[in-house]
Amino acid sequence: MTTIATDKSLQEHLLYLLNGDGAHVDFDAAVKDLPANLRGKRPQGVEHSPWEVLEHMRICLWDVLEFLRNPGHVPPEFPAGYWPGMQTPPDEKAWTRSVESFRADLKALQALISSRSTELLMPIPHADGQSILRKVMMIADHNAYHLGQLVLLRRLLGSWQ
Repeated sequence: MTTIATDKSLQEHLLYLLNGDGAHVDFDAAVKDLPANLRGKRPQGVEHSPWEVLEHMRICLWDVLEFLRNPGHVPPEFPAGYWPGMQTPPDEKAWTRSVESFRADLKALQALISSRSTELLMPIPHADGQSILRKVMMIADHNAYHLGQLVLLRRLLGSWQ
């Protein structure tokens, strides 16, 4: 069994990782001030628009959070259910709603981590031996990958400093 100090240290490291601090850009920087007319654009030779990547990140984070909170959670169909059905936002406010939803779910995941320090390594009963730690590390890795993708898309679209 781990010690309380080790548990607290692990919590802090996971929260740091989820915030995007350190080796990569954070979520807010990646989505900040992207002009509305570029959100649904796919640069030549690129498979996804910034909107598609943002929505994919939001859906995946929501899915992991719900999986951790709700033993009866039914995930979206893979892979189609993890991507939006359209290249562009359906309306002008959709981008803002998606950004705010991602932020809210990230805060909820961070709160879950903070409240369950002694359970981070224990198997989740409904998860075939997976732990909270494993799921959190997976979503942090996933977020980092797609944040880099968003930055690259913004560079290709001419909207990155």
